[in-house]
Amino acid sequence: MLGEFRAGKREIEARLMEAVYPELRRIAARYMAREQAGHTLQATALVNEAYVELVGPARPDWQNRAHFFAIAAQLMRRILVDHARKKRAQKRDGARQRVELTDGLVVSEDRLEEILLIDAALTRLAEWDPRQAKIVELRFFSGLTEDETAEVLGVSPRTVKRDWNVARAWLHSELNSAKAEHGSH
Repeated sequence: MLGEFRAGKREIEARLMEAVYPELRRIAARYMAREQAGHTLQATALVNEAYVELVGPARPDWQNRAHFFAIAAQLMRRILVDHARKKRAQKRDGARQRVELTDGLVVSEDRLEEILLIDAALTRLAEWDPRQAKIVELRFFSGLTEDETAEVLGVSPRTVKRDWNVARAWLHSELNSAKAEHGSH
């Protein structure tokens, strides 16, 4: 269906949405389920915005299912970062929070700065090791499991696990340096 839609068959869009929307929703719901009451970004809004960009007129040139979901993860990351930047601009209190890199992202008012720190560190990681950066993006920003990440990237789950552990250690070091630079606790 993705190939047909990409080839211009717009009549397939309803079936495509029916097929991919639940998976996108599941990814978003996985980390939003741990969200505290009063969070400002709903999983449905995140999925809707990502979906519109994935299939809209200016859609990315995804090649297959794995590529589609990898681009979805990138879009969700960008949407989350943009959301955090907007909220931070509104707050302007500059308070820093402890950064904890786990297998999923929880988006709340008190974690906005964390998202921005992780985004900057992830950009630096991509310069050093693009695959590790992609693994972090898929695991952290879109909440995919090791097996799902391996499928999207076409590598073994063992490779994902190894790269995830190395990337987390590197990012932990980067984030601690960034926090020290900003004088946060």
